[in-house]
Amino acid sequence: MVPRFHSSPPHEEARMKGHNTAAIRASVESALHAAADLDATEIIVSTIGPSVILEGFVSQWGDSERALAIAEDIVGSGYVHCRLLVR
Repeated sequence: MVPRFHSSPPHEEARMKGHNTAAIRASVESALHAAADLDATEIIVSTIGPSVILEGFVSQWGDSERALAIAEDIVGSGYVHCRLLVR
């Protein structure tokens, strides 16, 4: 279970309070790697403006959906762009 951080709008308000993109990226990466039901070794997390981008590879389609859900729990729905490929 990934803890939710409530703010509204989530991502922009965090930026206004001094959180930088490196901290946001690190939070998402940590949550992805902490998920016992997800192999995140080939997932790359980056940020562009207010958006978090997930790129790389997962072993099955459900892992892509799980990674997206984890990232959205942290930065908010609509702020994550998932470009993960299944191989």
